[in-house]
Amino acid sequence: MIDLVKRFFGKVPMDDSTDNAQSKPHDLRVATTALFLEMARIDESFSDAEMDTILAILKEKYGLSAEHTDALIQAADEELEESLDLWQFAKLINENYTRDEKEKIIEMLWQIVFVDGKLDKYENYLMHKMANLLRLSHNQLIAAKLKVLGTQ
Repeated sequence: MIDLVKRFFGKVPMDDSTDNAQSKPHDLRVATTALFLEMARIDESFSDAEMDTILAILKEKYGLSAEHTDALIQAADEELEESLDLWQFAKLINENYTRDEKEKIIEMLWQIVFVDGKLDKYENYLMHKMANLLRLSHNQLIAAKLKVLGTQ
C-alpha cells in the first residue's frame, strides 16, 4: 500500500541530483497526517471516533479517496515510528505553509482533541508544543480552540 501512496503523490527519491518539487505535496501530507495521528494517540486512547475525524479531515482537505487516505495514514504512521520527535514534521510544514494554513492545522488538531468532548493534560501539553513547533502564538492557539468549540 505504501507504493500506492508514493505513486499517487509522485514521491521521488530525496537526493541532491533529483528535483524534489514532486515530493513536497506527498511529504507535506504525510507530515500533517503524522501530527494528527500523534494527537489522537497522546492520551493512549485512540478511538474510532478520532480515526473517523482524521479520515474526514484528510478526505476534505486533500480530496482523497478512501484507498488513498488509508495509504496516507499508513505512510504517516511509518514515518512516526521512524522519527525521534515531531520537529521534522513541523519543519517541513513551516517551510511550506503560510501562517493561515498552519492555523488551520491547529484547528484540525483541536477537532481531533475534542472528539471525545474533553481535553486531558497530555492533549493540552501536545497542543501547546505543536503551536510552538509551528511558530504560532498562544493567542493563535486559543483562537483556534475557541473557533472549534464554537465560542468565537
